[in-house]
Amino acid sequence: MLIDPKAPFALLRREGRDAVEMLTGPVSTVDTLAAVPDNCLALVPFRQVRERGFDCVDDGTPLSVLRIERRRELAVADVLAALPETPIALSGAGFDVDDEEYASIVDTVLREEIGRGEGSNFVIHRTFEADLGGDPVAAALTVFRRLLTRERGAYWTFVVHTGERTLVGATPERHVSVDDGLVMMNPISGTLRGTPTKAGVLEFLADRKEIDELSMVLDEELKMMATVADLGGQVIGPYLKEMAHLVHTEYLLAGRGSLDVRDVLRETMFAPTVVGSPIENACRVVARHERRGRGYYGAVLALVGRDAQGRQTLDAPILIRTADIDHNGRLRVPVGATLVRHSTPAGEVLETHTKAAAVLRALGLGPQSPTAEAAAAGTPDVRLAADPEVQAALVARNATLAPFWLQPRDGLTADPALAGRRALVVDAEDTFTGMLVHQLRVLGLSTTLVRYDGDIETGGFDLVVPGPGPGDPRRLDDPKIARMHGIVAGLLDSGTPMLAICLSHQLLAGLLGLPLRRRASPYQGMQRDVDLFGRPAKVGFYSTFTASYHRGHGGPALDTPYGPVEVARDPANGDVHALRGRTFAGLQFHPESVLSQDGIGVLRELLTVLLDAPVGTASE
Repeated sequence: MLIDPKAPFALLRREGRDAVEMLTGPVSTVDTLAAVPDNCLALVPFRQVRERGFDCVDDGTPLSVLRIERRRELAVADVLAALPETPIALSGAGFDVDDEEYASIVDTVLREEIGRGEGSNFVIHRTFEADLGGDPVAAALTVFRRLLTRERGAYWTFVVHTGERTLVGATPERHVSVDDGLVMMNPISGTLRGTPTKAGVLEFLADRKEIDELSMVLDEELKMMATVADLGGQVIGPYLKEMAHLVHTEYLLAGRGSLDVRDVLRETMFAPTVVGSPIENACRVVARHERRGRGYYGAVLALVGRDAQGRQTLDAPILIRTADIDHNGRLRVPVGATLVRHSTPAGEVLETHTKAAAVLRALGLGPQSPTAEAAAAGTPDVRLAADPEVQAALVARNATLAPFWLQPRDGLTADPALAGRRALVVDAEDTFTGMLVHQLRVLGLSTTLVRYDGDIETGGFDLVVPGPGPGDPRRLDDPKIARMHGIVAGLLDSGTPMLAICLSHQLLAGLLGLPLRRRASPYQGMQRDVDLFGRPAKVGFYSTFTASYHRGHGGPALDTPYGPVEVARDPANGDVHALRGRTFAGLQFHPESVLSQDGIGVLRELLTVLLDAPVGTASE
């Protein structure tokens, strides 16, 4: 017998490895990530996001730890020979939330959350449930056997048995890994279904909705990398992720960091591909509309250890494409749809059906795709990603992205006109501010980041940057909006140099007398060409609201109690893209976004004028 089915175990086949790892040892539960030991496999539930102070529906799912007492590497052929092939029958199958109710939830999120500026995208899940006949552990081992023979492109193929429950799946997505100080993340978004063809893949790679979805999660994971990697994350890719039943697009993010791996896990809970963005408010939205716990869905397995030199290691895949089976044989397969401004309720209902069917097929519980059948028959694996035209289409996706995030930054030098200046960045619940901090430091500024609801002392800073965040800038009865409004007003009155971004730019515009309105169609994750004070710029927007300026308000410059203010606007509809006065500037777009092609250049030009900085010494 390969394993004792009554004792805890894990079988893992990790990407790039020809063997199956077998881990055995006792299972216990801990309360926090800080209590996770070395040399273990941790099953981290979604409710652990509470450690970051984020909202969730607390369903009590445990943070379980398999302490590895024995680790073996087994040949795949030997494992297949030892695994059972047990008939699996499902009964009582269906979604926990029916189609009509799910469509209603999608409609509400589109109107009341994305439509009111609460974020750019949100992932709302529902769960396919069924009863398995027979022994649940034998069924899980059978599923694992089928995945080993039929799936391809998985980051981890695994089965984990704690004694109380069994998780089995093939996840495509690395959440975060640490090896010799190198931190890596792997945002995946965009899905091509059905049997892929070259023509279909090329059409998929040119689809605006699919491009926008991947760009948004790329930005969101860059925010996380700004926290856990010392110089932020470098973008590598994109790549085509070809699996047996689905094709995705993905990037890799890489950076060097010095945090404890448990802190890396905490600061990256959880992937925007399964929650939304900005992440803190996305957790609120998810809890508000799902109204039920997620269990392990969207969270991670975490293999924590040390290498031969004693350095910490971490390998943590996202728990998607996974079946959760309890000791009574109840099977749960959670699936989610990513809701963006293009979404429709009917389309997202269909997406959850398609994903559930794909997961069940991958688990060997439905008709197989030709790719899976070919893999099971041992037919050589042919990948469309190797096609030159597909490669060219992938490369073309980066043509309008910011080179700042696509290249190493350890060799960049500071701007002598800005080096040594001190900047305070105020976070309004959107960690785009972490990316801003990296850009400002590259320009040479010494930068401090604080939350809007903390103690804020602006004295001693040469520049204050009130940042972006979710919310309606007209709602001065909202505590966060009122607080940010007060910060921006105080900076205006004191004459402290200020650069206001997105939400704070809207508050600045309102204080200058410009009307604020909700856009007819949100600019969430949208790249646009704008005229920025006579300079053409390709920039990324994440906004539902905008200030308006028409010639009826005055001449080319707006007269205000703070002096004349230049306005960069859309001549067709009056949308204000940027403002510039004697001691302040405001940007509706995000210069730090990967969608802002020369965002670092925009910052350099604005700040050099705003600070009227003398030439200094370049920072290290």
